[in-house]
Amino acid sequence: MLSTSMERKKQIVVVGVLIFLGLGAIGYLNNWFTQSSNQEFILDKEGILSRGTLRVAVDNNSSSFYIYRGRRMGYEYELLLDFGKQLGVQVEFVVASDIDEAFNKLEEGRVDLIAMNVQQNAERESFVTFTEAIGSMSTVLVGREKLTSWDTLGMDTVVVRKGAVYNSQLEQLKDSLGLDFTILEVQDHEETLLDRVYEQELRWTVAEKNVAQTNATYYDELQLGLEVSKEEPVTWALRSTSPNLLQAANSWLIEKKKVFIPRTYARYFLNSKNQYERTTNTYSSLGGNRISVYDELIQDNAQTLGWDWRLLAALVYKESRFDTTALSYAGAQGLLQLMPVTLERFGVTNPNDPAESLKGGVKYLQYLDKFWIERVPETNERIKFILASYNIGQGHVEDAWRLTLKYRKNTQSWQEVSNFLNLKSDPKYYRDAVVKSGYAKGHIAVNYVRDVLALFQSYKALVDP
Repeated sequence: MLSTSMERKKQIVVVGVLIFLGLGAIGYLNNWFTQSSNQEFILDKEGILSRGTLRVAVDNNSSSFYIYRGRRMGYEYELLLDFGKQLGVQVEFVVASDIDEAFNKLEEGRVDLIAMNVQQNAERESFVTFTEAIGSMSTVLVGREKLTSWDTLGMDTVVVRKGAVYNSQLEQLKDSLGLDFTILEVQDHEETLLDRVYEQELRWTVAEKNVAQTNATYYDELQLGLEVSKEEPVTWALRSTSPNLLQAANSWLIEKKKVFIPRTYARYFLNSKNQYERTTNTYSSLGGNRISVYDELIQDNAQTLGWDWRLLAALVYKESRFDTTALSYAGAQGLLQLMPVTLERFGVTNPNDPAESLKGGVKYLQYLDKFWIERVPETNERIKFILASYNIGQGHVEDAWRLTLKYRKNTQSWQEVSNFLNLKSDPKYYRDAVVKSGYAKGHIAVNYVRDVLALFQSYKALVDP
């Protein structure tokens, strides 16, 4: 009996130790996964290349990033596209409401780089590093009258964008010159504040000199007055833990400052007529809240489809650039570029009629949705299958789905299925017994899905629902 009792005590102790170790292991793993999930986006160049995407914080203004007639544009936008091309990755544009939000996203690993005319700041250098100068920037006081000295500002209020460098610049002026004016920070963008000065809602604001000069060319009453800050270099900002990305950015900048950057700058800032049209037009994210003249039609049809209308707008732009008379080399016609057999199948008699074209295209998209809904129940994933099918044909996407199933990968994951769609130009795969539709340039459809969704994300960021 004593022996049995001792054995039981030993068993209880062993079980207790195992439970303790198990709980410790679970705690360790939980801590490891938490740290891993927090750090999964903190990447240097090698990780970014592996991910295939460079995430960049940008501003929605005429010097950074905006939508004009459905097309993404902007000085920083074009520079970043070229840099991404050199790296061999796609660029994901993340619109930040102000510079503080951008730095928070950078520190948290939600973006890899900030491209918002950053000026070096000693306070942030603990976790941030700065590229070579892209150019230079000075800031000026703007009003409807031109002051000759800061004393004449008196006790007026200068309204500036919250989170921008202007507040600290004005505070330095106040302290050094013993001035009494008031500084008010608001969420409005610089160009909105310039509009408010022109409309006489405000007396004074501060803006980058090049932006102020551009606005003054079409608002004659705006006066560029006193200099707030002298010319200082502007850069891009990266995490200090990304030395290889910094080296790549600096190498690119040194080369591109010879021709590409000056030419791009001239196109955006030295042609005031074009800039005025792009920034004040109803179909600009800076001057209005419309993407195209067909927004209402797209909204009605998107409701029928159950999509965000900006996703359908991105698809229309990708297909036709909103041109009702667009005709492809293969014979596709109209806003949604339907082939003759598809036009007939879905009852479109006049493909150049925007209402008919959209209605027919939406019927086709609904058909594709029904085709994939059982195989891919999750809506956001299924949309990727639908878009690929719209571009290359459902047969080729279904082939990729069968290959995914054969090789025991996840058939409900677009990432997995798109890998096999990419391989449909390889004889090993397009001659497989499970493949019914043969050879295809699958990478074109994969890129198509990526492009439409990237444009949709930009529309979401810059155009109200």
